[in-house]
Amino acid sequence: MENRGWYLRMIAWREQHIKQRNFILILSFVVGIFAAVAAFLLKSSIHLIEAVLTENFSRYHVNYWYLVFPVIGIFIASLFVRYIVKDDISHGVTRILYAISQRKSILKLHNVWTSLVGSSITIGFGGSVGAEAPIVLTGSAIGSNLGNFFKMDQKTLMLLVGCGASGAIGGIFKAPIAGLVFTLEVLMLDMTFTAIVPLLISSVTATSLSYFFSGSAAFFQFGKYEPFAIARIPYLILLGVVCGLVSLYFTRGMNSIEGFFRKYKSPYSKLAIGAVILSLLIFIFPPLYGEGYDTIVALLNGHSASTLNQSFFLGLGNSPWVIIVYLALIVIFKIFASAATTASGGVGGIFAPSLFVGCLTGFVVAKVLNVFGIHIPIENFALAGMSGLMSGVMHAPLTGIFLIAELTGGYNLFMTLMIVSTVSYLTIILFEPHSLYAMRLAQKGELLTHNKDKAILTMLKQENFIETDFTELFPEMSLGELVKRISKSKRNLFPVVDPATHVLVGIVLVDEVRNIMFRQDLYTRFKVKKLMTSPPALLNPTLPMAKIMDIFEDTGSWYLPVVDENKVYLGFISKSKIFNSYRRVLVHFSDE
Repeated sequence: MENRGWYLRMIAWREQHIKQRNFILILSFVVGIFAAVAAFLLKSSIHLIEAVLTENFSRYHVNYWYLVFPVIGIFIASLFVRYIVKDDISHGVTRILYAISQRKSILKLHNVWTSLVGSSITIGFGGSVGAEAPIVLTGSAIGSNLGNFFKMDQKTLMLLVGCGASGAIGGIFKAPIAGLVFTLEVLMLDMTFTAIVPLLISSVTATSLSYFFSGSAAFFQFGKYEPFAIARIPYLILLGVVCGLVSLYFTRGMNSIEGFFRKYKSPYSKLAIGAVILSLLIFIFPPLYGEGYDTIVALLNGHSASTLNQSFFLGLGNSPWVIIVYLALIVIFKIFASAATTASGGVGGIFAPSLFVGCLTGFVVAKVLNVFGIHIPIENFALAGMSGLMSGVMHAPLTGIFLIAELTGGYNLFMTLMIVSTVSYLTIILFEPHSLYAMRLAQKGELLTHNKDKAILTMLKQENFIETDFTELFPEMSLGELVKRISKSKRNLFPVVDPATHVLVGIVLVDEVRNIMFRQDLYTRFKVKKLMTSPPALLNPTLPMAKIMDIFEDTGSWYLPVVDENKVYLGFISKSKIFNSYRRVLVHFSDE
């Protein structure tokens, strides 16, 4: 008890001497520092492992170690997750969205370091995924646990989770604006202008420390570009459409492949299948090794022929069509390599794969147009393709625009990035309403969004609204017994259940029997089974609140019964009670 005394005194001192708003700004600064340190450690760990393993690789010969290293990495990472972490740390951004929507923005303490370790091993050994989602989960966990330590409320915890994500993106990419817009677009936090200030503090702090750790150079060195030209707008629109369709392929393909792996219950079966797929693909297409950023740098700087190094395609020469076919095949097979990495036990995200596929897509489109005599600046299109794929896969056009501009220092290409990103986003939303991050939660009704009505309903839990103080009736009860129950009840609605199974068989409304309630000559003639009616709808405990409100609107009811999968009666839900809770939550989250 004495050991916790200092902690309680510290919390009390803080509440007494530091205003809540000022303390949030302090915490956002601290979160930015920790996020930058975590990002630096993650990048350094990945590069160290990769450098040690590939230092003696020949640039011009096939390397059979590509068949071995990724398997070892996934195996070690899967053992780490299964026996040390003992929790699911894959799909980092999805875990954040789930925590915001369903766990009051509380992330487990181990998320502060476990994703960092798992992704370092996975990617360093060649896993074809990105480190950004793990670092975003790490940063968000730092914000969540720091806020939880200081007993912050749910609204502030949500903001600190966003600060962690903003700082993580700013720290790993040196992109402060992208960190901010990523939090608003991808994490879908509905925030006021005042709440944006802590996000900026975290993002700028993390970016500044990143400059201190690794210098002022842009993430991708990119010096060759041509100014925006109106004559290229049709081709930029074409690239945007292609990026949107490739984003659709990326999204649905990843989802389908991961669904295929979920059919296998044994982790060793998943490991074996995923390891074989990944190692073979990397052996055939070496650019699939790791994050793929070396390939992006090569394409942005006009060294496309170097992407053929260490592959069987090197012997075919470096004619335009060889490079086009080679890179197009990599675009197709990248999702298989990424999904095989994560589904078989590796730890990583789709951030880097979307940048990688986007760069290759933009390059291929520009290269094909050039082959047919249409002059297109290939490096510009490779850059715009990165923005287009990120916009499409993540449903985040602003993130795509600002991130690519900040990653490369290509601020003069804003119009190019804006056109491609916007068209790509408009293309994919015709087919997919949610990003790859959000679609799993959206299918379960567990996604918090910018739609304030749906966001608040998502935060309400059905189990908090089930009322059980209704007087139960049995079908064989007489009208006289019913009248006695009515006289002792405060309700005007009664569930009728089977006495043996407790299955709901109907309901009785007082208004429906009011005309015969006081005719004693009918008390023995009528039974409840003749007076009951079927409820307008049945609710089950798994329905999300948004769906429940739709059912209330469709039926026009104010009370609906809740039953389990066997129709066993559990209670009633009141529409008015939902409205009252909705108003309370709305006031809480709108108050600044």
